[in-house]
Amino acid sequence: MGMELGKYFDEKTMSVHLRENSLAMAKKGVPGNWKIEPVSEKKLTQEDVKELAQKIANDVENQEKSFLEIEREGSSIIQLGEFRIVITRPPFSDGWEITAVRPVAKLNLDDYKLDKELMERLVKQAEGVLIAGSPGEGKTTLARALAEHYNKLGGVVKTIESPRDMLLGDDITQYSLTYGERDEIYDVLLLSRPDHTIFDEIRNTNDFQLFTDLRLAGIGMVGVMHATDPIDAIQRFIGRIEMGVIPQVIDTVVFVKGGKVDTVLNLKMRVKVPSGMTEADLARPIVEIRDFFSGKLEFEIYTYGEQTIVIPVEKETSGVWKLVERGIKNKLNKYTNSLEIEMISDNKANIYVPEHAISKIIGRQGKEIDKIEKELGLKIDVRELKEKRGGKDVEFDVEVRKNIVFYLEKRLANKDIDLYSGDEFLVSTKSSKKAMVKVSPNSEVGNQIRDAVKKGTIRLVLVR
Repeated sequence: MGMELGKYFDEKTMSVHLRENSLAMAKKGVPGNWKIEPVSEKKLTQEDVKELAQKIANDVENQEKSFLEIEREGSSIIQLGEFRIVITRPPFSDGWEITAVRPVAKLNLDDYKLDKELMERLVKQAEGVLIAGSPGEGKTTLARALAEHYNKLGGVVKTIESPRDMLLGDDITQYSLTYGERDEIYDVLLLSRPDHTIFDEIRNTNDFQLFTDLRLAGIGMVGVMHATDPIDAIQRFIGRIEMGVIPQVIDTVVFVKGGKVDTVLNLKMRVKVPSGMTEADLARPIVEIRDFFSGKLEFEIYTYGEQTIVIPVEKETSGVWKLVERGIKNKLNKYTNSLEIEMISDNKANIYVPEHAISKIIGRQGKEIDKIEKELGLKIDVRELKEKRGGKDVEFDVEVRKNIVFYLEKRLANKDIDLYSGDEFLVSTKSSKKAMVKVSPNSEVGNQIRDAVKKGTIRLVLVR
């Protein structure tokens, strides 16, 4: 990249935004944690931006792995080495503007520290994968790492991109959807038979149809798309392909947030009565969407009348489950009073406890948990409490008088708040409509909170 544009970048810069009559601005940080700041002392003139745009266009012919991907009357999209550059001009925009984006992180799949079971699925089992997330959260970075991993294992890997901005090794061929027609790409991939194809990004109906056609032809596909929620990625296929085909096209959804794998869903077709219905004659084909790690049924897709609908499954706790939960609490009360139970099925449950209680519950060589499981007739997965509740630390002021009172920002009124001493979970509560958390010191947990305040280890966490 020429010095003219390069001077706005440093090692922390994700993107640069240049606009006439404005200061040059840069977005710095990493996906999920960045800030935007000026990187010029003077405002750019229209001539400054036009001149830089012309130099970028000239550099395309002289720099390796550089392409003019799209050229229209009001805009140009250029891939200049590792930089994706968008240039807009009147009449399309109200002034000349250049946006240059580059990947800050170039990660290997090992850097994600994925669960062994998930790695096994992505590498050996999954054939129709969607990588979804909001813009700038790290979807393409994960897709690039997956492509390189497939190639390292000896598979033939191709990509479909528009623009071609994935930084890949020479062994991987990158096809441009801008220069190639849909039928051309379909024919080339069908005849060359790659083991894996990365489709970055799926946007319009033609893209969805191409992804579907290639997957149904037996080609392993990894699609990248924008979505604000994991289920949104699946819903975008509804109406574009038949419901019964969805699990054949998509078997795994990986949702990326803040550069990390946040949620993984898997899909499977079954014939059964939809959750919440009781009549046996209402049985029908249903696409089940389950959380990959817990196995919990999250959504069902089925036809109702002439419509295809997506229904979140909110299991009501049955009388039997309530008895089981009570039995678990009775068994574990001697270890901790801070306990959350998630029933997965009639014979399986996840329990969430503070970190310090985990080793006591499991016992030496797992003997204690084995004993508890046999007594309850239940498979129990012991997890850390903060894994379930998660959340973000919030700022507060504290006052200790008759009661311990925490004063939060006004926006945190009526929110679920967890209190910790360092990493040790103490109690869950809810802030008042005045954004206050009030605790009486006349209890065991109240004494713990007061001690944590004195020591300066008290933390308040907004539950996500």
